[in-house]
Amino acid sequence: MSETVCVANDGGQLTLFEVDHRAVTVAFDGGEVVTDTGLLAIRQLDQRLGVLSEAASRLPDPRSELLRTYSTEEILTQTVYQLLGGYFDCSDAQALRNDPLMQVLVDHAPGTEAATLASGSTLARFRYCYTRRQRQLPVDERTIEQECQSAKCERVRALNGFLVDLFVKTRQSVPERITLDIDTTDDPTHGAQQLSLFHGYYQQQQYLPLLVFDGDSKFPLAGWLRSGTAHPSWGVLETLEQLLPVLREAWPDVEILVRCDSGYAVPALYEFCEAHDLDYVIGYGSNDVLKAQTRVTMNYVQALAELYDEPCQRFQDLRDYQAGSWDRPRRVIAKCEVTAQGGPNRRFVVTNLAGRPEQVYREVYVQRGDTPERAIQELKHGLAIDRLSSHRFFANAFTLQCHLLAYALFILFREANADVPEVAEHTLETVRARVLKVGAVVQTSSRKVWFHASANWPGRSLFFRVCAAVKAFGQRLGRLWPDRLAEGLSIKLGGPVSITK
Repeated sequence: MSETVCVANDGGQLTLFEVDHRAVTVAFDGGEVVTDTGLLAIRQLDQRLGVLSEAASRLPDPRSELLRTYSTEEILTQTVYQLLGGYFDCSDAQALRNDPLMQVLVDHAPGTEAATLASGSTLARFRYCYTRRQRQLPVDERTIEQECQSAKCERVRALNGFLVDLFVKTRQSVPERITLDIDTTDDPTHGAQQLSLFHGYYQQQQYLPLLVFDGDSKFPLAGWLRSGTAHPSWGVLETLEQLLPVLREAWPDVEILVRCDSGYAVPALYEFCEAHDLDYVIGYGSNDVLKAQTRVTMNYVQALAELYDEPCQRFQDLRDYQAGSWDRPRRVIAKCEVTAQGGPNRRFVVTNLAGRPEQVYREVYVQRGDTPERAIQELKHGLAIDRLSSHRFFANAFTLQCHLLAYALFILFREANADVPEVAEHTLETVRARVLKVGAVVQTSSRKVWFHASANWPGRSLFFRVCAAVKAFGQRLGRLWPDRLAEGLSIKLGGPVSITK
């Protein structure tokens, strides 16, 4: 390899260095090339089930029909697929609005001026429910302001309602048990966002959203943005009141379990679960009374750990414990252990479940380490759910819902590929790298839009299996969702073989 040189000419070519006396040259003349071709597989599933179309139909839109260029469905679809592709800010739309792949995902045929997608400012205005209606009137006469405010609130309610409806309609069998995993996560803010407050525990300005997932599939069932210093339990009862009627109507005889950590250990939640025939297992903080009642067990565990020089763990069942704020005694399970580092460790959970203490703790409560903890990590690392940068609170609340909707679509995509381990067993970040981030040359004819991927792409066979799995999944759910396949969209992988939707 010779010494590096960098020479540009007027033809748009860039010569970098030489290899075996051959100049390595970059030329920007490859035609329309896109980098996220794999998103077509998710769009195939989305269109077959009509997910984003149905979600958009539930969103109030105060914009004037005469003054808008892009429909509610187009803006929502563009937003969700930008997130799935790893483009998390409205400003990313400035580059992507002319991307042929993104145009196809939003049902625009590329190659025409009309195919141009919404700009970043248009996406931002939609989040704020901004409208030019009544702009000719004096400010104090613009009644549209109240309609806009109402739309902001209703959008959050509507998408929360849609998530649980989508969950019910896409289950392929009656669940054995539904576990409602409730959790929150810190969402640091870096500007003057409304209701962004300083949290002493996290030592930062932040929001503190409330999230609910299905414990088996990690499907997001609800999400509410809250102020930075909200108590973890704020809004939990109202969220359960929204979820339960839908779940009970779909599966009247299915047991429902509420699972959460000690931040939610408030009497109102216990009483709600007992009044609505819900099972629950909820973490509980330590106190002097519980320490005194478990002292003998803790001493025994420490003695065993010292005797055998290894970690030791035992469980104790406390059935007569009643905190001062409780209206009755409740079952408390205590875990007493000495860890590998040699320190004593006590953990407590409050539950109305039957079964041996170690079974309830290990097989039920501890599983929340997988859901919702892992789901939240996927949302943060794969979809940047903690990147809420709008100034207004309701704009950020709607953005949070868009992230959850994108995650729900990915969960369905992962369920569709249950027999494709390269997708079913991995996070969005991994799947994005293996399946979604695929370069292709785009060619448009009068009848088809071709995406020519490399014949040497290592994921070629995987992509075929993914698309076949998505098609089969959609057919299984066809009795619940209308077939919304678009005509004339083809994917060509480096040869004459094509997948046509």
